[in-house]
Amino acid sequence: MKLNLPDKLYYSIGEVAKAFDVNASLIRYWEKEFPIIKPKKNKKGNRYFTPEDIKNLKIIYHLVKEKGYTLDGARIAVTTNSKISETVSMIDRLEFVKAELQKLKDSLVEKPE
Repeated sequence: MKLNLPDKLYYSIGEVAKAFDVNASLIRYWEKEFPIIKPKKNKKGNRYFTPEDIKNLKIIYHLVKEKGYTLDGARIAVTTNSKISETVSMIDRLEFVKAELQKLKDSLVEKPE
């Protein structure tokens, strides 16, 4: 999953929700359900997510939305499987390679004479 987020120290909940194409309420819900997500909050209570939080959200998104895990199953997988983050990063790299190969294939399509 490719996220369109600029390199920053903190991201607002709106930016994160837009990048994952989900509602902000889902991000807040996942924050309650998964202890690995700990956004910083200012005095007003606005959440600011770090790149580490984004990485953890990406793992949760992969398990719940792409793999179809229940929240309990995803919580167990995150806490017991130490290699889950490596798996998700490998999937990201493979998706990038696939997209690049598709671009190359499209550019090599023969034109009818």
